[in-house]
Amino acid sequence: MLSRRHIRVKVMQVLYAFKGTESDDFVKDQKFLLYSIDNMYNLYLLLISLMIEVQKRAENHLTKTQNKHLATKEEKNPNRKFLNNEVLQMLKNNEQLQAKFEAHNIRNWELDNEYVELIFRAILNSDIYKTYLETRTSNFKEDKEFLIDVFKEIIAPNEKLYDYLEDKNLTWLDDLPTVNTAILKLLRKVKPNSDQFHFLPKLYKDLDDKQFAIDLFRKTLLNQTALNKEIENKTTNWDADRIALLDKVLLRMGVSELKNFPSIPTKVTINEYLEISKEYSTPKSSIFINGILDKLVKDYQESGKLNKVGRGLM
Repeated sequence: MLSRRHIRVKVMQVLYAFKGTESDDFVKDQKFLLYSIDNMYNLYLLLISLMIEVQKRAENHLTKTQNKHLATKEEKNPNRKFLNNEVLQMLKNNEQLQAKFEAHNIRNWELDNEYVELIFRAILNSDIYKTYLETRTSNFKEDKEFLIDVFKEIIAPNEKLYDYLEDKNLTWLDDLPTVNTAILKLLRKVKPNSDQFHFLPKLYKDLDDKQFAIDLFRKTLLNQTALNKEIENKTTNWDADRIALLDKVLLRMGVSELKNFPSIPTKVTINEYLEISKEYSTPKSSIFINGILDKLVKDYQESGKLNKVGRGLM
């Protein structure tokens, strides 16, 4: 679920907030980095649980409508297609998923059920829902496509839900696009015979990714002085005070990655920091960062300091 780029963003955020020097204790900062990454999984579980709670709300709504004193014929015999949606049922009856909710204490919607109501009403009033209920029967494929559309068009872009998540955890705003993409990918790939672990993806692709986060953070922080010196040698025509602090952080990370991660191609490193700078820094930052990193790569190649392993990594 977690991409290397998102790991770099997480490391960048912690390094940007760090106010000490390389000789200071940064154990708490490293713990916060790992907590911030791990907490991304809570966001994933929270959004999955929201879909389940909306289905429960629909069931409650249907029961109340049926039991009305003067219920119409249609209300007494409602279309149960949404309630019987096979993918929603798969989520609702997933014991492994329920265990994860318990383990991570995902109970937000018990207290903040107005957001369940908000999403439920948005679905009810949507053309997606009206089209879906034009028939009373469906198959797994139709159920899946309906849920994908609901998540993509109603849940993911909901501004009030976005504000709620921001209030709950500020770091979730950067995680949201990654989590939403992961959920859509899982919905698209689910099959009638998918096992209970289908909706329990790994946070890290492998242990190397977690170690990459720790190593990038530590190697950048522990070598600030040396990294700053190398960057300063290539920015003699720039007023140091006018270089954005975030650009300095990204440059330190970029240089650290070029020197300390032999299996990562130089082009990948440079491109990753250019893309991050476009999203998080100033409009001209990417040009500046590209220029400095490109100069340093040429110097390292000429002096034999670019220690890259494998073909095509230069």
